[in-house]
Amino acid sequence: MNSSGSEKLSAFHMTILVFMTQFGVVVFMLPRMLSKTFGTNGWMMMPVYGLIVILNLLLIGFVYKLGKGKSIFDIMEHAIPKLLLMPLYLLLIGVWAMLGCLVAKEYVLIFQMLAFPTTNPMLFKLAMDVLLFWLMIKGLYNISKAATMFFWASIWMLLLVFFFYGEFSFSRLTPFLFKGGTATLVDVVGIYSAFLGYELIMLTFSYTDAKTKILRSSILGSLLTTVFYTYVSLIAFGFLSQKQLNRMLYPLIDLMAYIKFPFIERMENLFYGFFLFTTILTVVMYQWSAKEACRRLFPKWKENIIAGVIVLISYIVSYVPKTLSEVQTWLQLISSLECVVAFVLPLFLLLVLSLTRKKVVAS
Repeated sequence: MNSSGSEKLSAFHMTILVFMTQFGVVVFMLPRMLSKTFGTNGWMMMPVYGLIVILNLLLIGFVYKLGKGKSIFDIMEHAIPKLLLMPLYLLLIGVWAMLGCLVAKEYVLIFQMLAFPTTNPMLFKLAMDVLLFWLMIKGLYNISKAATMFFWASIWMLLLVFFFYGEFSFSRLTPFLFKGGTATLVDVVGIYSAFLGYELIMLTFSYTDAKTKILRSSILGSLLTTVFYTYVSLIAFGFLSQKQLNRMLYPLIDLMAYIKFPFIERMENLFYGFFLFTTILTVVMYQWSAKEACRRLFPKWKENIIAGVIVLISYIVSYVPKTLSEVQTWLQLISSLECVVAFVLPLFLLLVLSLTRKKVVAS
């Protein structure tokens, strides 16, 4: 049995875990997405998204309180036969495993494009999956400790933003609000997917106790993500014009190219390399969640075997989308499904809890 079976997450570990799961590669393209979707001063929409996340977290916190900290699987199986829950479990396993797979493949393809254009990206993916498997079998408590270590190893990168202050101009932040954006539903949901990851706290209920203060810790982690996203987007909007933002595929990576050090030739490569830490945490949390759901379908299987099967299948599937555009198309679809899961699953759990409590009162 993993040591994580008896260890409970601390409030600090939970906060960092939520932040590291949310904060990912999407930040490199986030300023362009905001500019195209909302137009001028699109960065101001980040706090709005952060508020929606908090509202969703309050809903999840309500599930935690009514369920008295029980696992969401125990809550559902107490009221619904497992046979009827199988389609839901399969859907959750598929969505979470695919999200982890696609996020990893996207990171690998961008890294290959920047630093190793002649190297097979699946070699990088294989190395990443070996590390992911090792983390998955160590359990959630050890994953949270790794998240804290990765946080301190990568947080220094935000200091690089100070290099842009000299070229930052408030004149680029026009007095017009949200002019020139398309604001389609697909684009709006696509930006919200940058915050995904917080919903996985539903899987951590049984790994916490009253000391964890799971709701407050999760809200603090999401607020940290919101502040960082807003800050980085504001700098990008004040450093680049709207036309430049719309034209650049990865504005933040292009911004890093402006930083020059005598001992580092291409700062953007080093900067992106350190984002491996946040990517690994995002991927491992989604695949760990898929493993937790899979355990309910195959309770007799050992956790190591389930983790190995999920990682292996994810690696095989990652061969299918070969180009970055294909990966991002798939990712957009699966992220949209996960947005639905983030809101609908807590509502479904509240309905189950409500019906269960009525049965108890009636009896």
